[in-house]
Amino acid sequence: MNKAFTKEEDGSTPQRLPDLPISQHPNHVTPEGLAQLQARKVALEAEIERLRGHGDHMAGTWPLAVAERDLRYVEARLASAIVIAPPEDKAPPGHVQFGATVRVADEDGREAVYTIVGEDEAAPSDGLISAHSPLARALLEAGVGDVVEWPKPTGIVELEVLDIGFAR
Repeated sequence: MNKAFTKEEDGSTPQRLPDLPISQHPNHVTPEGLAQLQARKVALEAEIERLRGHGDHMAGTWPLAVAERDLRYVEARLASAIVIAPPEDKAPPGHVQFGATVRVADEDGREAVYTIVGEDEAAPSDGLISAHSPLARALLEAGVGDVVEWPKPTGIVELEVLDIGFAR
């Protein structure tokens, strides 16, 4: 048979993908972030079980390798998670801290609301920013009425802290 019509192992089907990089920062998470990681682990385990249930023809496939790699990442993040719960009394804190929701106004008076969360929980389009992001670093430890400088690629933006709380 012509070699062009035979399938040889060429390494294109992964047996195990390299692990995803793990942040060097402490893995602080909110209680919601921990729950999200736990739910993601359960979903990945179910996906792996489903893919393996398709028999030998799924062994070594990209979807399975990706799911296994992602599960290793989530398990590592769960193992290193440091849960930072909001204060029991939910009283407004005197300064911006991990887990806090902050309302700010820029130089033009446009307001925005951000919540400082862990890296795996961050969703900037939803106002959830990683504690290690430039914006969060600018806001952390600021109090109501403080003006902070947020370094952006387009220049420095001044933000006034209008309100701090634990809204989540």
